[in-house]
Amino acid sequence: MQAALDGDRGAVARLISIVEEGGAPARAVGRATYPLGGKAYTVGITGAPGGGKSTLTDRLISRLRAEDIQVAVLAVDPSSPFSGGAILGDRVRMQSHATDPGVFIRSMATRGHLGGLALAAPEAIRVLDAVGPPWIIVETVGVGQVEVEVAGAADTTVVVLNPGWGDAVQANKAGLLEVADVFAINKADRPGAAETQRDLECMLEVSAPRGWRPPIVRTVATAGEGDAEVWDAVCAHRAFLEHDDRLERRRAERLERELREIVVRRLEQRADELCRGDTYDRLLKAMLDRRVDPYEAADEVVAEVTAE
Repeated sequence: MQAALDGDRGAVARLISIVEEGGAPARAVGRATYPLGGKAYTVGITGAPGGGKSTLTDRLISRLRAEDIQVAVLAVDPSSPFSGGAILGDRVRMQSHATDPGVFIRSMATRGHLGGLALAAPEAIRVLDAVGPPWIIVETVGVGQVEVEVAGAADTTVVVLNPGWGDAVQANKAGLLEVADVFAINKADRPGAAETQRDLECMLEVSAPRGWRPPIVRTVATAGEGDAEVWDAVCAHRAFLEHDDRLERRRAERLERELREIVVRRLEQRADELCRGDTYDRLLKAMLDRRVDPYEAADEVVAEVTAE
């Protein structure tokens, strides 16, 4: 741990690998890093694959580095079907920063962590937070429930869409409207950008008010267009949160959700253990013989948990 705090990038990478694996070593890392966190500001970037998230992330890194600000990037990727590790495509697209000592980029996938990425990612973010960069960017691949949860756990979440009416509809279905603090319509030089913006505006009009209306920015990340406006929107949202303790309240709600998720996962694990063995087999047979009903049997199984 001390090596990571002293700036050893290899040590930081090893700590994140331990978090990915889960188990007792990951818990030791969590206990060591948690008291050191809470200083970095996290930005989540999510959206459908191929939308240009990595290119936009690369542009945001450049803006931070132009101001000599250190940044860490956690690219939450699907697991490789061969190695179980993270697919490194996102890191390949950010190679222009690979040799910059002020930038740390790490792809991540979960291989054994209880609760999967939804719980492993916050632990990895805390590792990065503990070692000192003031900004952490979390990029997720895909718009499944887990990816949206991971990106939505950031302080500010940027949702990247492409022109096309279907994207706005899919964003609504995937729950991205609920987590988005900033919308970036990337590849805005293509037909349909205005229609996508109009659809988003209409959806925002009918959504529940929450004090902050997500701005919609058109970008062409490959040409370096619009990234300055995205960064300005991120900074504006940060200023909004830092006023009147909103940021602290958001982080407190996030920690409460994480705690509840950990408790649920632990209980699920214990339930799996109880759903095997002699007692379980006896109750199953009693159900098949119509001597007890499923709820009565479940009550007896659960009673073992409450008796512990």
